[in-house]
Amino acid sequence: PEIARRRNAFQAENPEVEIISLGIGDTTQVIPEHIGAGLAKGASLLQTPSGYSGYGPEQGIAALREKIASKLYNGIVSPDEVFVSDGAKCDIARIQLMLGSAVSVAVQDPSYPVYVDTAVMLGQTGLFDTSKSQFSKIVYMPCLPENDFFPELDKLERTDVIFFCAPNNPTGAVATRTQLAALVSHAKKNGSIIVYDAAYAPFVTNPDCPRSIFEVEGAREVAIEVNSFSKYAGFTGVRLGWAVVPNELKFADGTPVRNDYNRVMSTCFNGASNIAQQGGLACLDDEGLAEIEALIKYYMGNAKILRETMEKLGFKVYGGTDAPYIWVHFEGQNSWDVFTEIMEKTGVVTIPGAGFGPGGTEFVRLSAFAPRDKVVTAMERMTKAYSK
Repeated sequence: PEIARRRNAFQAENPEVEIISLGIGDTTQVIPEHIGAGLAKGASLLQTPSGYSGYGPEQGIAALREKIASKLYNGIVSPDEVFVSDGAKCDIARIQLMLGSAVSVAVQDPSYPVYVDTAVMLGQTGLFDTSKSQFSKIVYMPCLPENDFFPELDKLERTDVIFFCAPNNPTGAVATRTQLAALVSHAKKNGSIIVYDAAYAPFVTNPDCPRSIFEVEGAREVAIEVNSFSKYAGFTGVRLGWAVVPNELKFADGTPVRNDYNRVMSTCFNGASNIAQQGGLACLDDEGLAEIEALIKYYMGNAKILRETMEKLGFKVYGGTDAPYIWVHFEGQNSWDVFTEIMEKTGVVTIPGAGFGPGGTEFVRLSAFAPRDKVVTAMERMTKAYSK
């Protein structure tokens, strides 16, 4: 709301300025032909007696669960462990509902606000400490340039749940295989559950950085993974995602976590849209996967422009190589002041890092999801305003 308020106020005072948004992580490119045909097929089936379907399985149609397991995980998860949904954000809320108010949680700092916000909504936290910009009873794991954006696990207080996102939103940092192995070992030692947000997995090209935590030995005993077609295929408005809850993951009393999550899905969800799921099947055809690869290449081309321009201007820049976000350091400055300054000088909207936690106070996030011409124009304006 605050970003919109400031943007609207600036536009009202400067109606001649064309504002370019490099802020919210929403996709802008159209859904590709083959994937779009899958969505159209899903709609047309509903118009025929033989193709019509009403309520489907809350866990998702079998064909899509099987295809996610085989095409995206190469068989390291089984179809019965895949729960198709309306997106990773909603899955995080349902996981929190399953876990309840009595658990303790840890989050990366900075991180996607939904982890903290759902913890607050579920009553897992104490009051907000304005002096620290943190809620009490949450363990904030500093993920900063000086620790390579990975928490110092041996210094952390034990928690029941660890939220971890890689590639990370907002920093663009990607965890290596060695780092994830350490995280898994830490969770095993402490009896913690990792909720691993892999929504930006398809942007990873570094072979040393797993796209799934389940590529790490032992992760099936300690982790839940959430993911989404939103950034894969431009499905931010279509709404289709999934969670993987391995059969080996158990609560302290030995009962499978999967059983409880299945109960939550069956109680609080009527299943993902039949139309969206047909689109998901098309995404995972060979033609659909090729279209996804082309989309990822387009957005990462944007990220390269953003990263290289900001580096040439002398800023310390992170991310943008295996993630669609560029994390720019404005040392000693408040990110809200930087946000306002950039907007007033260039008409470019960014995201203040403070919105992702106290660890983001001196940073702003740039998103590569804008159209290419807007990215180019935005960087031309930044170059004019900030060249030394």
